[in-house]
Amino acid sequence: MTIKVGDKLPEAAFRVMKDGKPADMTVSELTSGKTVALFAVPGAFTPTCSARHLPGYKEKAGEMRGKGVDTIACVAVNDVFVMNAWGRDQKVGDDVVMLADGNGDFARAIGLEMDGKGFGMGSRSKRYSMLLEDGVVKQLNVEAPGEFKVSAAEYMLGQI
Repeated sequence: MTIKVGDKLPEAAFRVMKDGKPADMTVSELTSGKTVALFAVPGAFTPTCSARHLPGYKEKAGEMRGKGVDTIACVAVNDVFVMNAWGRDQKVGDDVVMLADGNGDFARAIGLEMDGKGFGMGSRSKRYSMLLEDGVVKQLNVEAPGEFKVSAAEYMLGQI
């Protein structure tokens, strides 16, 4: 079953880099008492994700915070080391929290898993964005296959 507006995110654990070491960050730690702009990409370092998706959220971080967003987070079915390297490469600093969903458990739990085997990528996450308030989905924007429109930072800004 796919998550929908009004649903609370299921509890799950992501991996993040903290003090140079992998650490867990739960959905509750990420969202409790906060407004969060969460977006997902099929893979770190992939063309659209690196050229437009992540840079858009980095570029619009100040505007989003000005509209009440406490945290901007990017999630992908990649390991914590890849997500950390991608964040460094994109110079996101503290503007975007890079969340590793290494086994795709979160993508599967919210029903937004994608079969990327035809591209040699295995199971991945669909491209989407969601606005969360205290872990509850307020906006959900899932892209059609091959599209990049409704999950963009500009689109999300219009929903806040």
